[in-house]
Amino acid sequence: MTDLLAKYRPVAAERQAHLDAGGRDPIGVVMDKVLSPTRAIVKGRETILMGTYNYMGMTFDPDVIAAGEAALKDYGAGTTGSRALNGTYASHRECEEALKAFYGTKHAIVFSTGYQANLGMVSALAARGDYVILDADSHASIYDGCSMGTADIVRFRHNSVEDLGKRLGRLPAEAGKLVVLEGVYSMLGDIAPLAEMVAVAKRHGAMVLVDEAHAMGFFGTHGRGVTEAAGVEDQVDFIVGTFSKSVGTVGGFCVSNHPDFEVLRLVCRPYVFTASLPPTVVAASAASIRKLMHNHNKRQHLWENTRAVHAGLRARGFTLGTETAESAILAVLMPDQATTLAMWQALLERGVYVNFARPPATPVGTYLLRCSLCAEHSAEEVATILQAFDDAAAAIGLRLPAAA
Repeated sequence: MTDLLAKYRPVAAERQAHLDAGGRDPIGVVMDKVLSPTRAIVKGRETILMGTYNYMGMTFDPDVIAAGEAALKDYGAGTTGSRALNGTYASHRECEEALKAFYGTKHAIVFSTGYQANLGMVSALAARGDYVILDADSHASIYDGCSMGTADIVRFRHNSVEDLGKRLGRLPAEAGKLVVLEGVYSMLGDIAPLAEMVAVAKRHGAMVLVDEAHAMGFFGTHGRGVTEAAGVEDQVDFIVGTFSKSVGTVGGFCVSNHPDFEVLRLVCRPYVFTASLPPTVVAASAASIRKLMHNHNKRQHLWENTRAVHAGLRARGFTLGTETAESAILAVLMPDQATTLAMWQALLERGVYVNFARPPATPVGTYLLRCSLCAEHSAEEVATILQAFDDAAAAIGLRLPAAA
């Protein structure tokens, strides 16, 4: 008998070698207790969270918690069914109404995860004979949506308007085309040139889907994402997002003004064949979304935190994934995996939690510490974070250009 897990033994051996050397497991960190959007107890130590995507700090908002508690009492712990059967409660509809109000769209559909939102939308929209044109650095859920569907897949160079135009120009003019973009890319934290890309897509007769998972809440005047900030909301056909970042819960969604949008509830398999979100989750999500519409001060503070940490790390000689603070994601590039692991562990030992990122989540040969800021991080926490990077680098003997 062939052991189907045998192909993964090199991965398991690599992980075990790190643990045997006395290291901690980057994917095995346990939050023993979460104290606030910015702090948790990890291994008995109070730790600053700088890798949770809790951008707007909504997880402990009193109104959000109260909405979830009320729904738990009124509807119970779960739905035990899909949206197509018994799984649609009043709170699911209320959440979709909150999304429509937030984005100013006619339609909204809620999925059980953000991953399923991309999986369902991409696979359902483009069929055999159609084309999906996607950025080479697209999220795994977008690639998996392509794999699940039957359309032909065309990739273009990351954030290259010119290459997007060339690829579109080679496709049959009469074919159905879906251009899939992300407002903010989750590894390096760079933003897409949406105004230029959407213009190119429309010139070639393509529909456009934008994943705003890492932009919802703090990009644009009303926090609707890079599409709002770039002024292309009326030209983008579908906006996909998640509740697990700025909203502070879990789930996914798509909003649109397309007149036939509601048919997706009948043909989108990840929507039809998945149990719906628990009422407590969608009620809390709806409350959070409504508050995000008016959180201008929080958005401003998040940008202040982001710029302060970005500038502080660069001044210390760290190499970041973007030249300027383009988003609340800060990618601190490392020379190799061993250094990345050592730096990650040294930061955790100094009370700062960040994400360890390596291929295939990152481009080949790219290792980094992925950090994300929160609107609830205080000035004191920002200062502590920067000092921790200083101390961790010294502890592992990392030579930085500014200190060389």
